[in-house]
Amino acid sequence: MIRKGTDEDFEEIFTIISDGAIAYKGIIPRDRWHEPYMTKAELKAQIEDGVRFSCYVDKNQIVGVMGIQDKTDVDLIRHAYVRTKQRKKGIGTLLLQELIKDSKKPILIGTWKAAYWAISFYEKHGFYLVDEEEKNHLLKKYWTIPDRQVETSVVLVDRKYKESKDF
Repeated sequence: MIRKGTDEDFEEIFTIISDGAIAYKGIIPRDRWHEPYMTKAELKAQIEDGVRFSCYVDKNQIVGVMGIQDKTDVDLIRHAYVRTKQRKKGIGTLLLQELIKDSKKPILIGTWKAAYWAISFYEKHGFYLVDEEEKNHLLKKYWTIPDRQVETSVVLVDRKYKESKDF
């Protein structure tokens, strides 16, 4: 079952992000990895900045989370994580479908350049990588991340965005 995240879910969302982010350890640049991957203060700031989480619940336990953030002219998919032991069961797909089903705006997704599994997942679901110049423009316009993270990231866009631009 998928439901909207609530304030009471904060600790569990934090735990899932921490668990899921372990997949990046040793993959993303060493200078971008730290533990915890996202602090509670950073997660709180993300929520205060408009990231709304949806939660996949199985047997009364949240096993996957994915956020969406309204940025006026686009929506951003943010912080998509599934508990390590629950991966490869379609939970990410169900969360993504739920978040994008009613969006009238283009949807953008940022992830690490080295996270080949994440890129492949989003491409499988109809998202397209943008070129380096467009990526840099989009990351600086819609995300608040350090230059080093911009350098080591990619952006994927949906069909609505792709059709609105000359690729």
